[in-house]
This record gives sequence, C-alpha cells and structure tokens, in this order.
Amino acid sequence: MEYEINTFDKLLSICKEKNKKIYEIMQEKEAFDFETSVENVREKVYKNILAMKSAIKNGIKSKEKSYSGLCGDDCNKLVERYKNKKAIFGSIFENIIKYSIATMEENLRMNKIVACPTAGSCGIVPAVIVGLSEAIDLDKEEEINALITAGTIGYIVSSKVSMAGAVAGCQAECGVASMMAASAASQIMGANEEQIIQAAALAIKNLLGLTCDPVGGLVEIPCVKRNAFFAVHAITAAELALADIYSKIPPDEVVDAMVQTGQLMSPLLKETSKGGLAYTKSGICISKEIVGKYANGS
Repeated sequence: MEYEINTFDKLLSICKEKNKKIYEIMQEKEAFDFETSVENVREKVYKNILAMKSAIKNGIKSKEKSYSGLCGDDCNKLVERYKNKKAIFGSIFENIIKYSIATMEENLRMNKIVACPTAGSCGIVPAVIVGLSEAIDLDKEEEINALITAGTIGYIVSSKVSMAGAVAGCQAECGVASMMAASAASQIMGANEEQIIQAAALAIKNLLGLTCDPVGGLVEIPCVKRNAFFAVHAITAAELALADIYSKIPPDEVVDAMVQTGQLMSPLLKETSKGGLAYTKSGICISKEIVGKYANGS
C-alpha cells in the first residue's frame, strides 16, 4: 500500500475506495512500510495493549509516591471511594478515571507505560480502550482494531505538528490523546469511518489552546488529573459522533486550527514552567521545594 495518508480527507477517501475500515487500511500500510505481515503488525499492537493493562493493574495496586512526593496516591483514593459509594455515571466511568490515573501514576514512578501519544498523556487511550473492553467483553482482535484506529488518528496529526507540549502546548499531548481515545471508543461502539473521524475532531476542537504548564517542570501537576478529565472528554466526543452530531468545521481544518493555536501560544505556556499553573504563587512555592529536595538529595 504505497501512498501517503496525511489528512483525514485522504484517509476517508481511501476507506471508501477500498471499502475497508480505518484499522484495515493502516495495518496494511504499516505492513508495507516495514516489510512485514499484517499479522506481525497486529501482534506488536497487542503487546502494547498488554503493556497498557499491566500498567493499569500495577497502578491500581500501588500507593507509592513519586520522588517529588507530589503525586502517587490519587488512584488509591478513588479505589477506596468506590468501595463505599458508586460513581454518578456508573462502573464504566469509575474504571475509566481510575485507569487513567493509575497509568499516569505508574509513569511518574518511572515504571513501564505506553506513551500514547506521549508519556504526559499516557493514561487517556488505555483507560478508554481497557475500560470499554472490560465493560462489553471485547475480544483480543477488537482491542487491536481499536488501538490501530487510535494510532491512525495520532499518525495523521503528527504529520502536521509534533505531539510535544514544548511545541504546541498540552493540546498536542492530552488533546491529541483525547482525539485518539474518542476514535477508539467510536470504533469499539460500531461507528462508521466518518463518525470515527468526527469524534476525533470534536474532541480536539474543544481543547484548543490547552497549555502545557507543569509545576516544577515535572509531569505530575496538573498532568495526572488532566488524563482523567480528557479520557471522559473522549467518551463525550464519541457519543456525539455516534449520534451523527458532527463538527461544523471539517476535521482537517480543526487540526490546522490546533497547529495555528500552538504557533500563537506564548512560549511561557509551552512546557517552560514559566506561566500558567506553574507560575502561580503556590506553583512557584512547590517548585522551590522540589529544587531544594533535589539539591539536598533527599
């Protein structure tokens, strides 16, 4: 399959021409590009899914704080809460926010995660795929289909902008992760190709301008909690798209707007920790405490 897929319009056109699903097109392209078989591509994707599940499992069990001491026990607080009182939106909601935070807390402990698309947004896609998989008992093949679909969305966005907070703010990290998760959720719930792409567009268009302002330069505050919020955000986007509620701005133009927004964003709000939450009075105090802790080696 020797052609470029660098826009959503192009992807949709190929899907229609070949009468194939998004994941079918992308797995064939990957197999061609890397001179391997579709079966090998799918097995590699499944290894990522297993790694995601492992991070979730380990994250839920652990109460270990990060070296900074700022984060690490939020997932445990959720686990304890849900033992006594169920979430307003039910068990799927519980698991999605638990799994997103569990994964991010594994990241800050320097344990194994899948950067999907980045370490700072690593909880969003796994939480949605694994949470929905458990809820409706997906098989291995369906999980693989969902992750390939999510990856395709990220692949197209990455052809236009680097998925790094230092380049385009957190909209390029948690924002793109929410796009990917929305497309995965749509795929799982039986959406057509147009709905899948629209879900991605709806997710990112409502996160334009999201700043990257980590307190103390660490991927902890506000990163951990953002993952929980934007995993749920992805589900909202999928639900709208499944009802044929589409973005009035075409998906490719939405991504172009994201790129432009990143270019216009102040460097102070792009991972420098010199603006936003990082530069509040409390944020500065926390940063000084962190510097002192590292300087003392404690």
